[in-house]
Amino acid sequence: MTIMRKLLTSAVASAMMVGGAQAEISDNTVKIGYLADMSGTYRGLAGPNGLAALKMAVADFGGKVDGAKIEIVTADDRNSPDVASTTVRRWVENDNVDMVAGLVASSVTIAATKVLEESNKLGLVNGSAASSITNEHCTPNHIHYAYDTYPLANGTAGAIVKEGGKTWYILTADYAFGHSMENDVTAVVEKNGGEVVGSIRHPFPTPDFSSFILQAQASGADVIALANAGADTTNAITTAAEFGVTQAGQTIAGLVVFLNDVHALGAEVAQGLQLTTGWYWDLNDETRAWSDRFMEETGDRPTMVHAGIYSSTMQYLNAIEATGSDDSQTVRKQMMDTPINDMFATNGRIREDGRMIHDMYLAEVKTPEESSSEWDLYKIVRTIPADEAFRPLADSNCKLVSSQ
Repeated sequence: MTIMRKLLTSAVASAMMVGGAQAEISDNTVKIGYLADMSGTYRGLAGPNGLAALKMAVADFGGKVDGAKIEIVTADDRNSPDVASTTVRRWVENDNVDMVAGLVASSVTIAATKVLEESNKLGLVNGSAASSITNEHCTPNHIHYAYDTYPLANGTAGAIVKEGGKTWYILTADYAFGHSMENDVTAVVEKNGGEVVGSIRHPFPTPDFSSFILQAQASGADVIALANAGADTTNAITTAAEFGVTQAGQTIAGLVVFLNDVHALGAEVAQGLQLTTGWYWDLNDETRAWSDRFMEETGDRPTMVHAGIYSSTMQYLNAIEATGSDDSQTVRKQMMDTPINDMFATNGRIREDGRMIHDMYLAEVKTPEESSSEWDLYKIVRTIPADEAFRPLADSNCKLVSSQ
């Protein structure tokens, strides 16, 4: 009788442990919301291909984590902060969404992460560029993964100034990301002995850059810098080519340029353009193997944003599996405690401000003669080590940084 009682007690305890582990995952479901521009200016930045990368991660994880099914819901944010905040609030309050991925336009991201902080859910930011997202706009409820304006400015602007581009004129997208990039670039240019002689802000998005390019051209600056992204960048570069800006001796600096942008422009137009990227599909055997799978799914080579979405989602799901919980703070801590070594980064790590730091790369667009195929577009000029690439914590205004 005593032995039977011990066996029953042990069985009940085991059942409670199993049940407790399952109960840690809310609704026995991990629900991910994918929020991005699916139809507008930033469609190519993340958009449908970013969703494909997210689905690849879920599929590679087996569709379940710690016994709980993984579900994905999606929405087009239409590059509107109001749409973003309304969507995220509905997701967390009505649909039990645990994590929001994608997050492209920085104004959208800032609006969304405020709601995530209020509701204590998690956001994994890959599309947004503004370095303020883990600086003055940091929260304990989001991680900024792939890149931001700080290393882009350090890499591209620093290199161009050192190569003789001393005077700069900046075309800036008139919202959080553009302002952040303009500030970061100005600091880098001045630090390296250059001068910003003028700037102009354009609406987001802008279909016609004629007047803005003419004003920049008239400034006589050595370098016309484009503190914008997506279709705005390609439109501005195309307009500059039509006006013969580079033929007249000025340099166009695309500060936030992605592989899909260069592919759309073609090597003939973009050749010689220097840019900074957090990842490139043709870096090594591992990046090529994953990129081949992505291309089979989408017909395109992935950008650093698409790769970041896959990598961060895998890190998120690994953290849930390791902790048996989808609680945002439990998962975030586990992600911070785990070095990132995968197809995206080597020895990457997530800091207390939510910034994932990893090596960045200064790249140059190949000439048509150097390019062996339509996606063979970059040659890597140099690697920028993680600790040099991103804003030092000593310079941070983030409320989460312990020295504050």
